[in-house]
Amino acid sequence: MEECLICKAPLEYLETDRIMECSICHKQEASKTRCINGHYVCNECHTAGMDSITGLCLAEKSKNPVEILEKMMSMPFCHMHGPEHHVMVGAALLTAYKNAGGKIDLPTALAEMMNRGKSVPGGACGFWGACGAGISSGMFVSILSKSTPLAKEPFALSHKMTARSLSAIGEIGGPRCCKRDSFLSILSAIDFVKEHFGVEMEKPTIICHYSSQNNQCIGIRCPFSPKR
Repeated sequence: MEECLICKAPLEYLETDRIMECSICHKQEASKTRCINGHYVCNECHTAGMDSITGLCLAEKSKNPVEILEKMMSMPFCHMHGPEHHVMVGAALLTAYKNAGGKIDLPTALAEMMNRGKSVPGGACGFWGACGAGISSGMFVSILSKSTPLAKEPFALSHKMTARSLSAIGEIGGPRCCKRDSFLSILSAIDFVKEHFGVEMEKPTIICHYSSQNNQCIGIRCPFSPKR
């Protein structure tokens, strides 16, 4: 059961930010999250090695974003929960979209996804009311449509995409599960892209095999539970 990356103890979430020192790199920054033994791991250390997904994506031929995502989830940098999912969702979608016939410059798009996704901190789901996996699907559509704050239709599309993902996540409720929320966001995006961009990625049936790693697994309430 994975919790603290240092000692495996449960995490605790504080009501207000405190200055924390990363137990790995010793950088100090404000955060609400630490383990019950006082350890804190910054987002940068938590996602160390995530750059390796670029090579995976550029070599990938699958049109199935869930299949691509699960390959990323099996890589050493990926934990049960964490801000790496805020990049991986969008990266898997960009890759599958390209392989399904979408017209994008994938290397440039992946670099942009990495830059944007890494700016969403861990815990955004609980503290912002917007899960980073859902936001990542909106970033994906923003990159596809070349949205900017001054755009008209692309601006609308990216917000609608994020809203659809967050709605699916909200319907299930908490506590958080980065795997569940990532799957929900990707399934929402597959349908959205078919409707609005005319590109059809593969949409699989998902059965979760991560529940044994998740202390807060919601069991039968999860739409991907093997028990359903």
